[in-house]
Amino acid sequence: MTDTNTRPGRLHGKVALVTGAARGIGAAIVRAFVAEGATVWITDIDGEAGAALANDIGGATRFAPLDVGDESDWEAVIADLLDRDARLDVLVNNAGITGLGPDSGRHDPEHVSLAEWHAVHRVNLDGTMLGCRYAIRAMRSQRSGSIINISSRSGLVGIPGAAAYASSKAAVRNHSKTVALWCAQQGLNIRCNSVHPAAILTDIWEQMLGSGPDRADKMAALVKDTPLQRFGLPAEVAAMALFLASDEATYVTGSEFGIDGGLLAGSAASPG
Repeated sequence: MTDTNTRPGRLHGKVALVTGAARGIGAAIVRAFVAEGATVWITDIDGEAGAALANDIGGATRFAPLDVGDESDWEAVIADLLDRDARLDVLVNNAGITGLGPDSGRHDPEHVSLAEWHAVHRVNLDGTMLGCRYAIRAMRSQRSGSIINISSRSGLVGIPGAAAYASSKAAVRNHSKTVALWCAQQGLNIRCNSVHPAAILTDIWEQMLGSGPDRADKMAALVKDTPLQRFGLPAEVAAMALFLASDEATYVTGSEFGIDGGLLAGSAASPG
């Protein structure tokens, strides 16, 4: 009988880079990858939180500051990664912003400012494009790899109050397919897929829910249109990313994976 305690992890020997990895979904992906044997580069604009996560997890991680919309940052991080670890097997383009906040203007199609539109696309779309480009170049020498782009259910439907975010995530979905086809056309076993989470219980939602006596009522109201009637968890998104990063998914490319509790399975659930 095989001893499962000595079985190599699903990502044994692989080197991965995760953007926006200091917290939330990104941090959950880092932990899942490390648990399965990968060396993981934690990248984020929040140096303090990123370094703290790397210190907490331990020796299989490395932290590097990365502003995903800055091409010079990508050049420096990829050069450092290849110098230290000689290869890149997995890239997770997770960094993203909604652009919505107490100091932002309205983001509906009639009122969103061009500056705020550009700011959202700089991170969500430009950052993903740059990540894909540098990953393909880094993976080309070994002719294999997995690129996982975190889009959103908002990239599959219109969101009237978040036009910039929805547009950027829809573009990530489409670009993932273009990257998949380009790599196949080049004869490279570099796969690219997109993941589309809906309401995942991260810090953004926690701040909205609070810890007061009405927390349960707030949660119920926010997921009332979700067939499974609950929030998703970062670990559930990480499980999908782990599958796509692993050799179990070597025939999966150009595909999209919804993690939405059934929200978009039918016409009864209407996104607000």
